[in-house]
Amino acid sequence: MGERIKKLKKIRIHREGTEELLYSLFIIIAISVALWRFFDTPIPFIIFILIFGTAWMLMLNFYRCPIRYFSGDTDKVVVAPADGKIVVIEEVEENDYFHDKRLMISIFMSPLNVHANWFPVDGRVKFVKHFNGNYHKAWLPKASEENEHADIMIETPHSEEVLVRQIAGAMARRIVTYAKGDEECYIDEHLGFIKLGSRVDVYLPLGSKPCVKMKQPTTGDQTVIAKLA
Repeated sequence: MGERIKKLKKIRIHREGTEELLYSLFIIIAISVALWRFFDTPIPFIIFILIFGTAWMLMLNFYRCPIRYFSGDTDKVVVAPADGKIVVIEEVEENDYFHDKRLMISIFMSPLNVHANWFPVDGRVKFVKHFNGNYHKAWLPKASEENEHADIMIETPHSEEVLVRQIAGAMARRIVTYAKGDEECYIDEHLGFIKLGSRVDVYLPLGSKPCVKMKQPTTGDQTVIAKLA
């Protein structure tokens, strides 16, 4: 148990941000040294460090990637695929794949949230599709269909189909999806990553029971958002 707690406390940097963080740090250091050496007053150096040092720390915070393990029973359980806040819990008509009603649960991620995405259920990935689109604010209803997004269809061990939709927001400009068609997937595994403010929708079969409320904070790979019928 003690070793498991230690693992839960570990934080690493997501691979999507490694190069950006290193390159930007080198640039900040180089400019800082130049400002320190070529100006008689330290004021330009101090101002630069305060502004760009703070920006770099915010970027470091954005790319953090906690190591998490779901401790409960995964059978019939749907866990949050992302950190954020619940913005939608409702029955909707899903006409792209199911052509019937589904329970949709949506999580909005602010720029301050962890932006790694996890698989919400165990199963097999049936397909992955990417769609170009607009960049409306991620919490708006039209963002689900009109924004750039990636769709991941998962079939659970009980043959239920669960659709996960990664959606780019007004600030997000890159969706990364690690899921691949016809591969097995499990809770605790990374599904992908979305840069900056964004959203993840989960479409579940009717009869699924929501386990969260509107505006409730979620922790990716930890918060149970629903139970399948």
